[in-house]
Amino acid sequence: MKLMILNGANINLLGVREPDIYGREDYATLLSRVRDHAEELGVEVECCQSNHEGDLVDAIQRAYFEGMDGIVFNPGAYTHTSLAIADAVKGVGLPTVEVHISAVEKREDFRQVSYLRAVAVHAITGQGIAGYTQAMDYLVEHYGKEK
Repeated sequence: MKLMILNGANINLLGVREPDIYGREDYATLLSRVRDHAEELGVEVECCQSNHEGDLVDAIQRAYFEGMDGIVFNPGAYTHTSLAIADAVKGVGLPTVEVHISAVEKREDFRQVSYLRAVAVHAITGQGIAGYTQAMDYLVEHYGKEK
């Protein structure tokens, strides 16, 4: 099984940006945990991050054309603004788990809107960076291929 781990705007600033909300672990730690967990699960991962909406759409399409089996996706603030990203996920039809480090449902009103949620197969919020490994587990459990 091959998974794309996709991160949107400002996720590269983990550990720096609002550590009281997003934690003190940095982006390199996130990537290390994801790769270690992928090895434990016996899956391949490709990790991508961009602050640019179009690059994220391109990555979603690339996941499809490169034969990925699912996407773990934290779109950052694009969650609340991007129909293009939601359309790309819907368009490629890959099972996608929406991940948020913070509990967005307990934050500002504008964070209650998620365009991605309507096309994602599952959402994990408020689990810190552990949400990424939980999302990987979900995809493997529900969409993993028989060996």
